[in-house]
Amino acid sequence: MKTLLPTSTAGSLPKPSWLAQPETLWSPWKLEGEALTDGKQDALRVSLHEQQQAGVDIVSDGEQTRQHFVTTFIEHLSGVDFENRKTVKIRNRYDASVPTVVGPVSRQKPVFIEDAKFLRQQTDKPIKWALPGPMTMIDTLYDNHYGSREKLAWEFAKILNQEAKELEAAGVDIIQFDEPAFNVFFDDVNDWGIACLERAIEGLKCETAVHICYGYGIKANTDWKKTLGSEWRQYEEVFPKLQQSNIDIISLECHNSRVPIELLELIRGKKVMVGAIDVATDSIETPEEVADTLREALKYVDADKLYPCTNCGMAPLARDVASAKLNALSAGAEMVRNELAQENS
Repeated sequence: MKTLLPTSTAGSLPKPSWLAQPETLWSPWKLEGEALTDGKQDALRVSLHEQQQAGVDIVSDGEQTRQHFVTTFIEHLSGVDFENRKTVKIRNRYDASVPTVVGPVSRQKPVFIEDAKFLRQQTDKPIKWALPGPMTMIDTLYDNHYGSREKLAWEFAKILNQEAKELEAAGVDIIQFDEPAFNVFFDDVNDWGIACLERAIEGLKCETAVHICYGYGIKANTDWKKTLGSEWRQYEEVFPKLQQSNIDIISLECHNSRVPIELLELIRGKKVMVGAIDVATDSIETPEEVADTLREALKYVDADKLYPCTNCGMAPLARDVASAKLNALSAGAEMVRNELAQENS
């Protein structure tokens, strides 16, 4: 029996303080060698336990084994120099010191497969695994080799496809590609970004998702959001083409954002992970607030296609805050499930 309104997270969850500095993005590891390997696995177990305790239906690794959702994947590829860093503006918002592409990029060996197998052994629930999308990868690098964003994106799409096929073979049920860049570079998205994403999912039989948000709750992002006015209509630019794409699920930000909910009509027919938890605040949503967001979304998304979720990753939040938010997500989804059951009885 398939769960109606299955809950999940967009990706990252806070790391334990013994593994990395809490409430910090790109936080360095506190352990090394074998202790780090064990520590990451222990953190994954803890993160999984917390998701299960909160009643999350589709679980993940909480990104416990990676420092950052993009660069941890990139550092396993050849053709990228992490010593020779350059400062670039990420998603036209903030400066970051990033690695440089110095030659042809390729994947010599799997990146996340062992971690995914480990997660699969720990649970019989459906599991979701997040990978960076091609466009967000090129936005988190300095390219000194290809001289073309599009060319580099196609190379990354091929590499991601190799990784995704092995994740599927390891038992991953949903592979999610994180593409916050889709909310910024609209012309590129429509010209080649969605096509690149389709190359990354080529031949997969498991479900695929694309996560498009307004970013972590860090200052650069919250400042940017203040400039977007009373209505955030960025999704309007890319949804029509995504609706036509082969991607199964579209994951987006709804709660406390100024996204007009009726934009969901543009992806009618797709499964939608509706962000009902704000990751840019420490205040805990009530189950009723979560339920309100889901009820609004149900006007534009069929109930069997609605997946309650968080707006974005929760790595920068305190663990108790993230945990309470997950509990609210589950409780709110349960309220709406009960309402739907009564309507149909």
